[in-house]
Amino acid sequence: MPAETGLAISTTEQALRNANRRFYAAFEAMDLAALEEVWAHEDWIQCVHPGWELLLGWEEVRESYVRIFSNTRRIKMALGAVWIRAEGDIGWVACTEQVTSAFADGFDDSLVQATNIFMKREGEWKLVAHHGSPLPPTREATVQ
Repeated sequence: MPAETGLAISTTEQALRNANRRFYAAFEAMDLAALEEVWAHEDWIQCVHPGWELLLGWEEVRESYVRIFSNTRRIKMALGAVWIRAEGDIGWVACTEQVTSAFADGFDDSLVQATNIFMKREGEWKLVAHHGSPLPPTREATVQ
């Protein structure tokens, strides 16, 4: 494989990694304005939060974050098993989220398998789909 091709893949993967990091940083900061910068604003984008039904279009997706943020005091996310792939102007990131949420009446810890799909628009990677599925607690989490 020519060096230029290897460099392009590395650069693309790094750009996707950075877009994914911006998504989680905005989510963790509960920063709606930053999330608006990460997501594409189309009527066909989609999001499935763990335990939620499919949300279609930017308005529904945006409203879901408003609801989450209004009922949550703090969110901490740690990512593991990050896997990145790009084909042309479409890229996806699969990862495991360890999510700790603080609410008025306590805390919740959960493990989520997530897939984030990005589309390159005008040189920038925009999130067009997020799907999170709850994972069963690990043995170590159960023992504690």
